[in-house]
Amino acid sequence: MKRQEEITFQSLADNEDIQIGYSDNDIMVVDSIQQFAEISAAHVSMNAIAICTQGRVQGIMNGQQMELHQNQVAIIPQNITVTDVMVSPDFDLKAMFLTNRILQSFLREKMNIWNDMMFVHRHHIVTMAEDEILFYTHFYDMVTLAIGRGKDNPFRTDIIQSLLRSAVLGLCGAMKQMLPSSEMDHDISSANIHFQRFLDLLHSKEVKHCTVESYASDLCISPKYLTVICKKNSGRTANEWITEHVLEDIRYYLKQTDLSIKQICDRLGFPNPSFFGKYVKDHFGMTPLDFRNS
Repeated sequence: MKRQEEITFQSLADNEDIQIGYSDNDIMVVDSIQQFAEISAAHVSMNAIAICTQGRVQGIMNGQQMELHQNQVAIIPQNITVTDVMVSPDFDLKAMFLTNRILQSFLREKMNIWNDMMFVHRHHIVTMAEDEILFYTHFYDMVTLAIGRGKDNPFRTDIIQSLLRSAVLGLCGAMKQMLPSSEMDHDISSANIHFQRFLDLLHSKEVKHCTVESYASDLCISPKYLTVICKKNSGRTANEWITEHVLEDIRYYLKQTDLSIKQICDRLGFPNPSFFGKYVKDHFGMTPLDFRNS
């Protein structure tokens, strides 16, 4: 039977079957992750950029059907659930896992492109042309050389991070070209900046079941303004964004873990199992137990 897994820096580091090319406190480069074939569901707690080097893999990411083929790149934001994973016998990939801190450091003002791609338009696959694949292959070779031959260099981490930042920026450029033409010159107004900060906060919080007022307070803006800027930038209210992500967490913990209803209730920030049960019934049309068994 395939297994489910919480994919973190530690879980990757502890798995002897995964070939780790490089790791520090914010980055992990994985050279091969073939035994992903043994996983039926995974909760990815870091931002991930993965290129399929051979074969193919398919699954459902937060309810969205995904299929990744050779020479395609999957871009997965942190705290995302992937279920119903199926892979071809020859499947393999290389991947880079990044904390939100280092990703924001790499992209800086271009972080809005990542957020729009991931959360507003929900595009998670980038197809590379042959020349682009060749570029990234050579680029990866440079990173490998820096990792292997620069162990005594006092600036080794800075060198590797600079190379990886260049690769992430190159990918970000490809992502920008996939966005609607009206968004090519992205709004950098205060409203958009606050919306991007809201998305970052929503995806970094372990407990997402909080009020709009709570998120607005964390952002030092009014709840009404937060709702207005969410509607303007995405067509959805702040509460709709929050609810969507709470429901995905509920779906994951009920379907993919053996935690008790009480444990899930506590982990997701609900005041008591009764309130949690009503919330699940209102949104899924059945009790938590019935949903788990459905």
